Amino acid sequence: MNAADRWRAALEAWAIPEAILSSAPESPWIHPPVLFDVPTTIESSPSHDRAREAVPAGGTVLDVGCGGGIAAFALTPPASHVIGVDHQVEMLTMFRANAQARGVSVETIEGFWPAVAARTAIADVVTAHHVVYNVADVVPFLAALDDHARARVVLEMPNQHPLASLSSAWRAFWALERPSGPTPDDLLAVLGQMGIDAKSETFEGSLRTETDLDQAAHFTRIRLCLPASRELEVRSFLESHPPSPTRSLTTIWWDHTAA
Repeated sequence: MNAADRWRAALEAWAIPEAILSSAPESPWIHPPVLFDVPTTIESSPSHDRAREAVPAGGTVLDVGCGGGIAAFALTPPASHVIGVDHQVEMLTMFRANAQARGVSVETIEGFWPAVAARTAIADVVTAHHVVYNVADVVPFLAALDDHARARVVLEMPNQHPLASLSSAWRAFWALERPSGPTPDDLLAVLGQMGIDAKSETFEGSLRTETDLDQAAHFTRIRLCLPASRELEVRSFLESHPPSPTRSLTTIWWDHTAA
């Protein structure tokens, strides 16, 4: 099994068993809105630093899986034009509003990457933060990122799958053990298989979570495929298992080299 196949197999292991999924009263594939808020002042990080050093004054940034646009707006300035790609219309609406608030020219493309790559402009720097764990067929995804960067591609990802934070809850409510992979090293192996000489840096970053316990219980209950009648149980569990304020993240970047 090659690196790309191992990546796909590791992600497929996260599938929710059909017996649990079919009993869910609501779709568990939701994200708390707090994850997409863009603060007025964006904290510096290795991901932003590696991207910023490759953006020329007045340059362009393509943010794939942009959400509200933290990855892009951390780079304005020096960038003066941002392009956001996301499959959720509400995220693109937020991205445009954030660009206008910062006086930055903006373009948005609705759809999944790399399906929309052909109608997306090339940029100086391409960013994709907290996206790759959603991509099983990762080689075309990465290749299209590389094709759209004049200078550099910068990825950011947690060192553990983002759903790993719920592993203890799945064990408590469903007696279900969750997998542990893939990891940034697995993605680096895929890039190496593609002939891309990527570099990486690990750092500790703040964990953006829902601070209202009732709201956190609501979202967590849905993600655990549980009925509303069990929301108080989930709240009690979260109260006794508070999240860590930080998590380990990895920045992966490489410079585009024209063939």
